[in-house]
Amino acid sequence: MQKINVSESKAVCLRLFDRVRETGEPLEILKNGKPLAVVLPPTTKQSKGGFGSMKTKVFSGPLGDVMEPVGELKWEVLRKK
Repeated sequence: MQKINVSESKAVCLRLFDRVRETGEPLEILKNGKPLAVVLPPTTKQSKGGFGSMKTKVFSGPLGDVMEPVGELKWEVLRKK
């Protein structure tokens, strides 16, 4: 793990972040010789955003297609006794 003082990192911050992303090696930032922060590379897994993430779950669940019209006999209220 590469280590650098916070005062040195201010001048080349973006270059250091690019190196972490390219090499995958974490970077430890020190303040007065003590650890202040650790910069880790981003994860490779791409997560879906919130919008549309449940689309496949709603339409293909155990109830079937929720947008499909329901026949009259499936409603208890409309059944004749």
